[in-house]
Amino acid sequence: MTDLSTRIAGIYLGNPLMLASGILDENGYTMKRILEEGASAVVTKSIGLKERSGYSTPVVADLGHGDLLNAVGLSNPGIDKYGEEIKIAREARKPIIGSIFGSTPEEFSILAKKMEEFGVSAVELNLSCPHVKGEGLEIGSDPEMVESIVEAVKNSIKIPVFSKLSANTSSIMETVNAASKSDGFVLINTIRAMAIDIYAKKPVLSNGYGGLSGRSIKPVGIRYVYEVKKETGAQIIGVGGVSNAEDVIEYMMAGASAVQIGTAVGFHGRSIFRDIEKDLFGLAEKIGFSKISDLVGAAL
Repeated sequence: MTDLSTRIAGIYLGNPLMLASGILDENGYTMKRILEEGASAVVTKSIGLKERSGYSTPVVADLGHGDLLNAVGLSNPGIDKYGEEIKIAREARKPIIGSIFGSTPEEFSILAKKMEEFGVSAVELNLSCPHVKGEGLEIGSDPEMVESIVEAVKNSIKIPVFSKLSANTSSIMETVNAASKSDGFVLINTIRAMAIDIYAKKPVLSNGYGGLSGRSIKPVGIRYVYEVKKETGAQIIGVGGVSNAEDVIEYMMAGASAVQIGTAVGFHGRSIFRDIEKDLFGLAEKIGFSKISDLVGAAL
């Protein structure tokens, strides 16, 4: 039987399937259940220093064909209220990756330290949210700021640090180089996009524009995983449009050691992790691989 285990920055994963940030991950019990139902790890909702309500509804729009447009606005309970949720999720005895966002290197450092104290296995730096001013993409588009944030966090904690980057920047390699002290990269975040309700004569989201996720962005994600892996050899977690075993293998052949699943959970439910895991056994064997980790970079 095919060995589905893999490692990313030294973290053991029983299979390459992780829950992406922003999907059923604000509550400890839902994270725990997803881990118990087949995910090898979960990434928390992006957490900031203080509670944030986010944007008013509507914040999510189903575009059809497996795509979503969202502008939630980084709503979260604040770091001081989040420790209990991680404590509950850790009962599943699988890796928890703490996603954090901030506006300065100091804020990121404080958040990273808190996450480490809570017992997460790694920290994911949200440097690419496409729809919040002063956070996310605005930070991630400034290479000097990215370098300062990554350096500050690396100097603050001992656990691995992953930088989540976006295809929205003019040069992703410039950002990758700025974040080179990261232990790995998460590629890619949602893509800035917009839709208009022609009957209401206004944008479908309250914020106007938001982040596109789902099937449509997978070719973009594959391209960036491939490019960054080829140029740097860095460890990568692929994300964007993963909904079946073929998608997982494609991302891994492009250079990803693991993948995150987000939008597809909303369409297919928590069972998607077990379903894909089951299909991976047969598909990997069919294409001649007895170890899923041997797929990493096979197409380079």
